[in-house]
Amino acid sequence: MFAAYPGDIVFSRIDARSGAIGVLQENIAKAVVTSEFPVFVPVSEHIEGEFVKLVLRTGNFLAGLRARASGTSGRKRITAEAFADLHIPLPSLNEQRAMIAAHRAEMDRAVEQEREAKETETQATTAFETTLGFTPPIPLPDRPVFVASFKDLDRWSHEGVLRRTVEGDATPTSPYPIVQLRDVIADLENGWSPKCRDQPAEDEEWGVLKLGAVSFGVFDPRENKALPPDLEPRPGLEVKSGQILISRANITRLVGATALIGETRSKLMLCDKIFRVVPRAPTLIDEGFLTEILRISDVRRQIEANLTGTSPTMKNISKPALMRLTFPLPPKKKQIAMATTLTDARANAADLREQARNARVRAWADFEAAVYAVEDVTEVPA
Repeated sequence: MFAAYPGDIVFSRIDARSGAIGVLQENIAKAVVTSEFPVFVPVSEHIEGEFVKLVLRTGNFLAGLRARASGTSGRKRITAEAFADLHIPLPSLNEQRAMIAAHRAEMDRAVEQEREAKETETQATTAFETTLGFTPPIPLPDRPVFVASFKDLDRWSHEGVLRRTVEGDATPTSPYPIVQLRDVIADLENGWSPKCRDQPAEDEEWGVLKLGAVSFGVFDPRENKALPPDLEPRPGLEVKSGQILISRANITRLVGATALIGETRSKLMLCDKIFRVVPRAPTLIDEGFLTEILRISDVRRQIEANLTGTSPTMKNISKPALMRLTFPLPPKKKQIAMATTLTDARANAADLREQARNARVRAWADFEAAVYAVEDVTEVPA
């Protein structure tokens, strides 16, 4: 075991070529590492610790590091000697500090954009639920959330009391009628899961959707498996634009995941672990609103309360349990307006996250360009 102190450079022999290189933070007075993590001490009068951390993760440096990796595929290592033999540009301390500041400003901008994206989604979701009559959850107490006064516990319903202690009463006082899912749709149907090939279907091939096609609330047609050529497709199970899909099995937080199909390729069939909503004629509920209402916190609580299955990695919910889900139902025009507002907010949040991703890419590209293009540098061994 070896000691490392604030400012020391530490890297992983196995994962350094993937960027597993860091500088020990000031708030860690002393760390202990194994021989798999060589420790180097920067000379502080020549180099800033933050500059070291950044420059050792640039593409130029990592490319040189990968070229010096040795060993069998998948277990290649970087020796301390190979690491120390690499060279990096060494600008003046003032130039290093300027590069660090520019990089940090761009990264801070990305963090702010991600914070704004999260806040945009949270506010839109809260407004959606508030309009339906649900009060925002009470802020958690500054103590363990599972603690409640003994006098508040009902002998036969302590789980419910504890949930209400933390979450408050979820029953809405809604200006709109409360309906069950069975009141607004005709049926839920699921598909077929034959033994498929372990690869996605080509454009003109038939495929069967996987759970991943709906797991994260956005339909992903790439999540499918190709139907073997010796099996006849079932065209009646082909999914199409405008249909709503609901996961009936998965880990707890993904059971009941709902996705509205936008544009999609043809020849993709429903699997038996995904329900497809069969709409009523005439329809009482907008498909966008239905997709959103099945995601609200109260409906999620109903879904999770009705899960079955002993495996923590594969819970199920039955068709009758889904059809019994209750929620407020505004008039159709109000549904469309509410769903549109929430969809627009999510689109804005997605745009902010894309801006944040681009800011991070730009921050690293600008830093690397500055480091390797700076004049009057002294190239020294790492």
